[in-house]
Amino acid sequence: MPLTALQASAYLHHLHLHSPDPERLAAFYARAMEMTAQRADGGFRLDGPSRRLLISEGPAKHLAHAAFAVRDAKGLAGLRAHAAGNGLAPRDLASPLLSDAFEVTDPDGNAIVFGLATEAPHAADRRLRGPLQHLTLATRDVGAIEAFYAGKLGFGVSDRVVREDGKVMTCFMRGNHEHHNLACFYQDRQGIDHHSYEAGEWGTLRDWCDNLAAQDIQLMWGPGRHGPGNNLFIFIEDPDGNWIEISAELEVVHDRPVKHWPHAPRTLNLWGNAIMRA
Repeated sequence: MPLTALQASAYLHHLHLHSPDPERLAAFYARAMEMTAQRADGGFRLDGPSRRLLISEGPAKHLAHAAFAVRDAKGLAGLRAHAAGNGLAPRDLASPLLSDAFEVTDPDGNAIVFGLATEAPHAADRRLRGPLQHLTLATRDVGAIEAFYAGKLGFGVSDRVVREDGKVMTCFMRGNHEHHNLACFYQDRQGIDHHSYEAGEWGTLRDWCDNLAAQDIQLMWGPGRHGPGNNLFIFIEDPDGNWIEISAELEVVHDRPVKHWPHAPRTLNLWGNAIMRA
């Protein structure tokens, strides 16, 4: 039976980033995000408590793929049937981190993978809480991205940010109970806007700030609070220019109408300055 991403309970499992200097980027994430790095398949694999990255050589700020895990084999088979029924032609993919994986391609050419988690053990004695939680894409066509992920894969739409003339500038989508684990911002480019790790609560977000400060890694934005999702946030930037968010207290959504927000600085940050994409 076909199942939507929301019915299959999809969550962001890992990202595969390209970099012109994979070793430098891997060293940064190992240090900043408290992950262990090891060479794998011509690049690097990084693991931390519920956070995982793959890094290989390629252009900066380019997504090799984003990977979502689903609840169980029935959910994965149902989602694959749903994708095939909507003309997405899912392709088998051998993944080092997911089993029974398949891949589809979104309208901007981003590769999106779904599979079953195969967890690897890792030491977590002193590491800060921060599971990989969401990916936000930059796109020239928010409507096409929403139509693909919500319309054809069955992510739920939580909120939209709408300009005065009615143009949708941002769409927040969810594959489970979290307000969003996928979003897109209108920009004059395609690729990654940012990716985010969930600290859980304000005290842990504070501890992340202290940990980053001890390494002389400065915040580029925040602390603040977003309107959509109501989450606390900080942002840093990696050596390739990718934005990294560490977030806390993200809204849990069970069943409610889609909210519409004005395209204004206060929507992005209820507390202060905003970084407007367009």
